[in-house]
Amino acid sequence: MDDSGRFSKQSHVYIFKSLRGFLNDFSSLSAAFSFSTTSCRSTVIVERWWNVPLSKEGKPPRLHPRRHKVFKFVEDTKHSSKVNLELILTLNVAKLGSRGDVVFVKKSLGRNKLLPEGLAVYASPENKALFEQEKERLLEKPEERVQTQTGELTVAFLKKCHLTVYMRTDITYQLNKDIVCRQMLRKLGVFVPPHALTLPEEPITTLGEYWCDVTVNGIQTVRIPMSVVSFETQLGRKNKHSLEKQSLHAETKDEESKS
Repeated sequence: MDDSGRFSKQSHVYIFKSLRGFLNDFSSLSAAFSFSTTSCRSTVIVERWWNVPLSKEGKPPRLHPRRHKVFKFVEDTKHSSKVNLELILTLNVAKLGSRGDVVFVKKSLGRNKLLPEGLAVYASPENKALFEQEKERLLEKPEERVQTQTGELTVAFLKKCHLTVYMRTDITYQLNKDIVCRQMLRKLGVFVPPHALTLPEEPITTLGEYWCDVTVNGIQTVRIPMSVVSFETQLGRKNKHSLEKQSLHAETKDEESKS
């Protein structure tokens, strides 16, 4: 600004440069912290009508000023038929997946539910790159990880479970992690690696009621009650069950005779 109170040409140029720098910084910040909510732009595929001759190694190809500027149409992806919509989930969605998963859903489901409710975004290259950066950051900082949908279902299932482990009493041995993991796979249908299982500090060598902790994906830990009972063969369990039925039947007959 000069003495007369008017802006000079240099001040106009400085204001324009500072405003342009601010807009560039704002656009870079918004691109780094927000996902794109628009679908991928359609692509028109073309090819040159005349083939470009090979050039020498290390030199650019020699293009004809007119002939090599003629292209022929191959495909317009805007009008190609797409049955499903490719999306990236931003939250855990039941029966679909967890955050960051790429899913293919019907257009009605994506446009009427997932996109309006903010549950997913379009699978554009920009969004895929942002999710890849997020995965790399979570690998560096495990405390910021979020439980997956499968992990949440596993935690909910384990909270309702009770494990029964059969132990032989005629020989002396200690119940270890490998035995408990095999019993979980056989009885509950859940594969638990030994490093994700925690047993009581005191060794389990006798029958009784105990517990075991299962850590799911290294995030949540669930305590499962565990009953250690005497080992019985299949024939012994069958005979025991038949004896219980016979005793119950005899008791009902005695009650009927007394009445």
